[in-house]
Amino acid sequence: MCKGLATLPATCLKSAKDIKHKISFLLQKPEPQAADQKLMKGKTAAAAAAAAAAAAARAPTAAEVEKWKESFSHVLSSETGRTVFAGFLRSEFSEENIDFWVTCEDYKKTAPSKLPARATQIYQQYVEADAPNEVNLDAATREETRQNVENACPSCFDEAQRTIFTLMEKDSFRRFLNSKLVQDLCQTRTIAAPERKEKKNCDCAGQALTGGA
Repeated sequence: MCKGLATLPATCLKSAKDIKHKISFLLQKPEPQAADQKLMKGKTAAAAAAAAAAAAARAPTAAEVEKWKESFSHVLSSETGRTVFAGFLRSEFSEENIDFWVTCEDYKKTAPSKLPARATQIYQQYVEADAPNEVNLDAATREETRQNVENACPSCFDEAQRTIFTLMEKDSFRRFLNSKLVQDLCQTRTIAAPERKEKKNCDCAGQALTGGA
C-alpha cells in the first residue's frame, strides 16, 4: 500500500471503499434511455397483442373487413369496426381519438338538463390544454369549443369531433388498412371460407350416401 494511504485512519479507507463500490454498482445499471426504450417496446407489444385479441374476440366477417376498406365511416358505424380500430390505435398510443369521437356521439343523446355538466367533463377530459386525454386540436377549434361549452348544447363539440374524424381518416385509418392486424383478418377469413365450403360439400356428400343406403 502507498505510504500516503497507510497514514490515513481506517474509517477514511472504509469510506473510500464504500464509495468505490457504489460507483461500480451505478456503472453496471442500464442507461435510463435504454431502459425506457425497453419499456416502450414492451408496452407496444402488449398493445398490439390487445388489438389482435380484440379482433379475434369479435370475429368480424369477411364482408365486414372488406366494407372497412371502402370507407372510414364504415369502420365507425360498425361496433366491431370501432373495437378493432380502437385496439389498433391503442398500439399507436392514440386511443384518445376514437374515445373522444365515441364520447361526442354519446353526448348528443344526453338529457338537456345534464348537458352543461357533461360538456364540462368532456372538455376537461379531452379538449383543454394538458387534459388527461388531450386530443390534437388547433388553437381556433379548441377556443371555439371552449366558448360552446359555456352555453352547452348537443352540437357544441361538432367542430372538434369533425377535426378528430378527419385526423383519424387521413392518418391512422390508412395505417390501419395496411397493418398486419387487418391483413391477418383478411387472410383468416379468406382461408376460412373455402374450409367452410369444403365441410358443407362433405356433409352433403355424406347425406347423399346415407340416403342411398
